[in-house]
Amino acid sequence: MKSLVGKPGFTPRLLFWWVIAAIGKGRPVTKKNNTRRLFSALLRAGMPIFASGFGLLANPVLAQDQAGRLTLERAISLATVNDPWLNGSLHREQVLNSESVFATTLPDPRVSLMAANFPSDSFDINQEAMTQVTLGVSQMFPRGNSLDLSGRQKRELAAQEPLLRWDRRAKVTATVTQLWLEVFKAQESIRLIEQDRSLFENLVDATRASYSTALGRARQLDIIRAQLELTRLDDRLTVLRQQQESAQQRLSEWIGLQARTPVVRQLPEEKSGLPGLADLPADDQWRYKQISQHPALQAFERRINAMQTGVELARQKYKPEWGLSAQYGYRDDDPVGRDRADLFSVGVTFDLPLFTANRQDQEVSAASSRAEALKTDKQLLARQLVAQLDTALTQLQRLDERRALYERQLLPQMAELAEAALAAYNSDAGDFAEAVRARIAELNAGIEALVIDVQRRQTLATIQYLLSSGQDQQP
Repeated sequence: MKSLVGKPGFTPRLLFWWVIAAIGKGRPVTKKNNTRRLFSALLRAGMPIFASGFGLLANPVLAQDQAGRLTLERAISLATVNDPWLNGSLHREQVLNSESVFATTLPDPRVSLMAANFPSDSFDINQEAMTQVTLGVSQMFPRGNSLDLSGRQKRELAAQEPLLRWDRRAKVTATVTQLWLEVFKAQESIRLIEQDRSLFENLVDATRASYSTALGRARQLDIIRAQLELTRLDDRLTVLRQQQESAQQRLSEWIGLQARTPVVRQLPEEKSGLPGLADLPADDQWRYKQISQHPALQAFERRINAMQTGVELARQKYKPEWGLSAQYGYRDDDPVGRDRADLFSVGVTFDLPLFTANRQDQEVSAASSRAEALKTDKQLLARQLVAQLDTALTQLQRLDERRALYERQLLPQMAELAEAALAAYNSDAGDFAEAVRARIAELNAGIEALVIDVQRRQTLATIQYLLSSGQDQQP
């Protein structure tokens, strides 16, 4: 008993079963009942009781304050607040809105100041009648409705940024949720296995003690088997710690050093807004309608509108570009003092887009093709999102079926099997190996139930992202 005291798996309950096994429940201590009762007590002492919530143990520790642990809500908040992409999107929207203002403004007028027709022999301003100092102003007017169309195109491009930010927030929420759940799954699996590891440490010690005493009936094979199971648990713990560290490192991309903080030891409650299978029609028309509201597709629609505006802008190239100029020329008096009239000139300039085959026609064709290419990209994205939704809904349905199967049948059956194996071992109808295998099977079933619950939450996070709508987007 001294070898058990102080170990992580040693509890008052274990001590109680040890004492009961030692005294044989009032019967004489024999080689048979002493050893079997001892091993039975150890196996019973380590049996976890799985709650109906899957993966969660009915442990008073869960009711304790978990301050300092990382919650899912905290992880999502950190990821969205510290996401530089969202700040970049705000700046891109501001840039496009500013460009939409100056795109609708006429180009600056040009002013020219010139000394014209000065005689080269004397540079005298009053020698020749043609000599003058001129001041000219010219203003260009873009083709057709180019200014308004350019401003509208910029505004349409800016309108996609709030939708892209909404999509980014939904995508970050889904990604962080997936990674947080991966950390949770590894952490809780480690906790479950560590509880059984302390049990098997005690089993190894008890088996060796029984094997070395005259009263014990433990065999060398039982010692090897108990040590082997302990080694296997160590290997599983190493793999799970690797998975936990890997998930934490991927999570650190979004929340920094907070990813190294242990997560809370229970899953958050499901949000009431999460969809259920009963609320989701199975017809494709409904799914395409829901997907069409996705912010990523609505952002595509804004880009398509901008490209179609670009087609109209290219058609303006068939119209001439106009220019208006005015010029005033000052002339000095002639050499004999007679006054000379100053000169004023006004003119209009415009180009003639006559040869359009290699320029305007090609520009319109390129703009139209660019808009059509974006339409096909939108269709491909819509098909991809619908396929992902179909896959997620099917996966959710199967996970719900497995979850119900584990809750109603598999976990109770595993518990009954473990109890039956212990009862058979106590009555000489079973052996030590069968009892240990039943205990390991119950542990594996509990971990698999935890995995199912985590996968179900991850699938719900994916569905929530796919069914997100851009109608109520935030700035």
